[in-house]
Amino acid sequence: MAFPRKVILGVSGSIAAYKSASLVRLLVKQDAQVQVLMTAAATGFITPLTLSTLSKMPVFSDVHGESAWNNHVEMGLWADAFVVAPASANTLAKLANGLCDNILSAVYLSARCPVFVAPAMDVDMWHHPATQQNIQRLIQHGVRIIPVGHGELASGLVGDGRMAEPEDIIAFLTTAFAEEKPLAGKRCLVTAGPTHEPLDPVRFIGNHSSGKMGIAIAEALAAKGADVDLVLGPTHLRPTRPEGIRVHAVQTAQDMFEACAAIFPLSNATILAAAVADYRPATYATHKIKKNEDDLNLPLARTIDIAATLGAQKRADQLLTGFALETNDEVAHAQGKLTRKHFDFIVLNSLQDEGAGFGHDTNKITIIHKDGRQQAFPLKAKSAVAEDIVAAVVLELQDKMV
Repeated sequence: MAFPRKVILGVSGSIAAYKSASLVRLLVKQDAQVQVLMTAAATGFITPLTLSTLSKMPVFSDVHGESAWNNHVEMGLWADAFVVAPASANTLAKLANGLCDNILSAVYLSARCPVFVAPAMDVDMWHHPATQQNIQRLIQHGVRIIPVGHGELASGLVGDGRMAEPEDIIAFLTTAFAEEKPLAGKRCLVTAGPTHEPLDPVRFIGNHSSGKMGIAIAEALAAKGADVDLVLGPTHLRPTRPEGIRVHAVQTAQDMFEACAAIFPLSNATILAAAVADYRPATYATHKIKKNEDDLNLPLARTIDIAATLGAQKRADQLLTGFALETNDEVAHAQGKLTRKHFDFIVLNSLQDEGAGFGHDTNKITIIHKDGRQQAFPLKAKSAVAEDIVAAVVLELQDKMV
């Protein structure tokens, strides 16, 4: 995608809001559909009618519109890019801390597309530690910051804090969405989600994996041009951007192995992000097991070790990586798994880290390489974590081609 086709433009309360009219016109000239969202404060600087006329779409300034409910979730899923320009100090603080009291922040919390903010405020507000802390928090969440300009401000002071000019914002977006397909022509296999190992027709052994991390990796690989096979365990989640992704739905560890075994010989890179059950019930009851007065003894059998089996088959030109979710002695356990499974690198995360692991929209990882190198990353949105993992995949594949 050379330029986003569907753009949400969030306008917050700043004198720089007058520039949003020019920005809408430039976005439309790029053949983008532009959905404008305004905070209540923004409407005091520029009218919704102006932006609606330029965008040829209704402008929303409230979740509860005059005639209908404005679905922030649908808007968040619709967009290819979410641009907040201008982003006032107040709006930056709300986005950084997850405060949700207007349509702009509600859509931001629902958005799965890349988010860009163009700050606009006076020089002392910009340099205040609270604002800079909010900027760093947004960066950790995967938000791209469009640099502020230096010059005369509305207060009459001269310094940093000017919103980037509309032409500069368009250039920033163009660069961010430039056609960069280093994985074009490569086939990648990704596993995601849990497995469910049936005990009887109504019960199973499973875990809390949602599949979010693996799905994000599949989407990031596809965005880099890869042809992706996503072997997905039982979860209601699916890729929101399915272009270039084939989903193979499976239930059990054996199902997942069989799907992977068929695809793996054809794959250039395999990322095993699924939380595969290590054990399954040794026997399957064809009828529901009835409760009685005695304890239930449940014999378990090992499931197939997908990573070790594929690792033993891996060719020199193939990349194989997986995850280590640990609770203690994290690095030592991850390094041991890296060696046993014949991984090229391993992604370590710890349940001791707040916001990491199952069920969260964020993750905190360390990538450990075969040569002992470690890359530690801060807590980020899983979409941003996926970008870091895919960047490592790209570099590893380039090394294999040398």
